[in-house]
Amino acid sequence: MLERIFEGAIWRSRFIVILAVIFSLLGAIVLFIVASLDIWHVTTHTFTVITTGLHPEHFHEDIVAGIIGAVDLYLIAVVMFIFAFGLYELFISDIDEATDDKNGSQILAIHSLDQLKDKVAKVIIMVLVVNFFQRVLHTNFTTPLEMLYFALSIAFLSLGLYFLSKVGK
Repeated sequence: MLERIFEGAIWRSRFIVILAVIFSLLGAIVLFIVASLDIWHVTTHTFTVITTGLHPEHFHEDIVAGIIGAVDLYLIAVVMFIFAFGLYELFISDIDEATDDKNGSQILAIHSLDQLKDKVAKVIIMVLVVNFFQRVLHTNFTTPLEMLYFALSIAFLSLGLYFLSKVGK
């Protein structure tokens, strides 16, 4: 009897994971709002510049960097959603609405910890690629060697993304 009580307590302790699910979803929502506000700020700033007729230095780079920064936040929010859904399905219960989906979307279907890690890792790599792109926008290349390093970094990123797409196939 003591064994049954102890095993029941251990099994029910998995519900503590609900805290990670709730706060991951909350974090994702916050990131979506912040990214959307960033895009709104870029949009209003762009229209202000257009209506005043001024053309500040690095205007295009600043706009692209702002939008890329927002995309970066959106991707991190997606990581948080995938993480929350994956934890919920692994530790609490299958999400009934996801299995009843008429479109057959399996993007959030996670059946093992390895699947969760793979999905999160792929999105994190995309976040890093977007972050690299954002940083490159504000880099000044002054020597041919710096341009060579830039070209090599793009080649290695492309190669890495190619191999990433082959994982699991």
